[in-house]
Amino acid sequence: MTFLGIRQNVVGSSDEIPTDFFFRRNDTDGRAPAETRGPYMNCIRSLCNADVGIDFVVGKDVSLPETKISAAQNPNGNVGGNRPSKRTILAFFAGNMHGYVRPILLNHWSSSPEPDMKIFNRINHKSYIRFMKQSRFCVCAKGYEVNSPRVVESVLYGCVPVIISDNFVPPFLEVLDWESFAVFVSEKEIPNLRKILISIPLRRYVEMHKRVLKVQKHFMWHDGEPVRYDMFHMILHSVWYNRVFQTF
Repeated sequence: MTFLGIRQNVVGSSDEIPTDFFFRRNDTDGRAPAETRGPYMNCIRSLCNADVGIDFVVGKDVSLPETKISAAQNPNGNVGGNRPSKRTILAFFAGNMHGYVRPILLNHWSSSPEPDMKIFNRINHKSYIRFMKQSRFCVCAKGYEVNSPRVVESVLYGCVPVIISDNFVPPFLEVLDWESFAVFVSEKEIPNLRKILISIPLRRYVEMHKRVLKVQKHFMWHDGEPVRYDMFHMILHSVWYNRVFQTF
């Protein structure tokens, strides 16, 4: 568990904005919102667990994308996937049974007679990536935290994210129109998941897929120097934006 306080200048416009109030925690167990209360509540906290139910302050705090990097030389993995006409799976999910939402998801859909619903417990990584590349929609169900690496993985593999996490604040909300490339399903609507997804017209899905591809660059890390508009710059922009345009 690591705490890091940062004071530096963020250069992204004609002015240099001091980020005196930027506080970031390497959040691996979901406790950062609770553990950064007290004096740190006045900081701009950059948190993976962007949960409005436990102290995340919209307009002050920054939602940090949750990512898995398996190799520093190739931090984004094998980006891309099938084109829409070759994505034969309607919805895919696989993962450990963390929290209360995922067991509900599996109880309803893991034994579904519908062949286009691929809802599993944990599977091997190679199959996991293959299913993401072949699916139209990738279910990002909350575990112990509201966020999940599946959100970023879905985008990188060209799969429209289906976010099932009622209190989650998506990253870069001040810039990205999430509803144009992601589907938000309330936790209570899990039994109606397939009905919701098949109700999305094909033309609408194709447009969402195009927008997923368009925002991929914002969810990428780069080996060596950051690239303009990548995740590094997007995070700094979110900090700068909340520092200048605080609404809380």
